[in-house]
Amino acid sequence: MFIFKNKKKYLSLHSYKDMLIYYYFMAKYKRILLKLSGESLMGEKQHGIDEKRLQEYAGQIKEIAGLGVQIGIVIGGGNIFRGLSGASKGFDRVKGDQMGMLATVINSLALQTALLSIGVKSVVFTAVAIESVGERFSKDAVLQYLENGTVCIFAGGTGNPFFTTDTASALRAAEIEAGALLKGTRVDGVYTADPEKDKSAVKYAALTFDEAYVKNLKVMDLTAFTLCKENNIPLVVFDMNKPGNLYRIVTGEKVGTLVTV
Repeated sequence: MFIFKNKKKYLSLHSYKDMLIYYYFMAKYKRILLKLSGESLMGEKQHGIDEKRLQEYAGQIKEIAGLGVQIGIVIGGGNIFRGLSGASKGFDRVKGDQMGMLATVINSLALQTALLSIGVKSVVFTAVAIESVGERFSKDAVLQYLENGTVCIFAGGTGNPFFTTDTASALRAAEIEAGALLKGTRVDGVYTADPEKDKSAVKYAALTFDEAYVKNLKVMDLTAFTLCKENNIPLVVFDMNKPGNLYRIVTGEKVGTLVTV
């Protein structure tokens, strides 16, 4: 018998099948796209990957995978190399963006390794051909993995220069028909101004895409924003560095800022 505490009462589940059904209905979102920034992987470091932060993220992902949630992930590469900043220092923009794409591959492999180390099945898909590193992105293959409970990590952005990993996350969310795009940041939502610079900034609990656009709120880049709006994909911006937030969102708690049509 499986016994689970659910708020103020206990549920007794008599079979493994009952347990899976219970978990399935606990989750608000059955399939999500999680967007993580490369900078967040630095943790307390100035560059590269903080192993402690990486394991914390892997642990949070394992929690929601245990609910039966199907998970796609896109990670930025800003902790290693950002193409736009490279261009400002004299790099060719296309070459700089390609270097940034490769940085996302490094982060994706790091996250996959962390997930595998704690028993979470995961696979890396790449937007560009790197056969010995990951599988080439294919919607049919991705959906098959997701339905089998494997976490799918999408590396290499869109595979094209001039597009951000925000755009890649919105694109992948639309392609895999995700129920929501969850953008994990170091800030706990969308504010009227940058809360790290303006202490009077006020947090929004909910917004529409049109409101965010009119108010010029820096939620995601415009291409990503438009993809989410046109495909009716809810966007949740939240603090990924607070343990348990990811679990709270997928089980229906109001965390961060919700942006909808």
